[in-house]
Amino acid sequence: MSRRYDCADPIERERGLQEAAAAVRRGELVVLPTDTVYGIGADAFSPLAVEDLLAAKGRGRDMPVPVLVGSPRALDGLVMMLGEAGHDLIEAFWPGALTIVALHQPTLDWDLGETKGTVAVRMPLHPVAIELLTEVGPMAVSSANKSGQPPATTAEEAEDQLGDSVAVYLDGGPCASRTPSSIVDVTGPTPRLLREGALSFEQLREVVPDLERMTS
Repeated sequence: MSRRYDCADPIERERGLQEAAAAVRRGELVVLPTDTVYGIGADAFSPLAVEDLLAAKGRGRDMPVPVLVGSPRALDGLVMMLGEAGHDLIEAFWPGALTIVALHQPTLDWDLGETKGTVAVRMPLHPVAIELLTEVGPMAVSSANKSGQPPATTAEEAEDQLGDSVAVYLDGGPCASRTPSSIVDVTGPTPRLLREGALSFEQLREVVPDLERMTS
């Protein structure tokens, strides 16, 4: 049976974070607030947990799950060859609504779906999310909704869609924005904007002048 914790209450927040961390370590799913929309998360290094996450959403392996981290330092063991553009973007916009797609370390023992050797990674600007990520390490996190349905902007919306497939819901109140993160691919010689979200193309180009839009 799922449990929901009101993170506006200090006692419930502490208890909820403890329960969420324990659930992640058991390979269960949790819902957490971020600075964009609510996310459904699992231990990034548990293939079975990631498989359960995809099943809860009704989503296939052809849409790999992004990874959230609690600190830029967590990237050291996850990705390689960020390049100057990647480092500059992270310094300018993390924590925040920027997802970086980079080549992941080939030695990592994880299975996020059909990633083709890459990982989409972000550090969210939300204290509850950062506290959980700092406690448990990198998490595979996707928007907390059934595939094809609108992303949840409250814990209640997430619970209505995902129900008991999630062990713990961390209720951080309504999200400030429904706009998803912007996604920049730094795997090639020139950085490419894959999705324009909360950060505009112009804002990103102020930091990385050679940024290109993805061509269809």
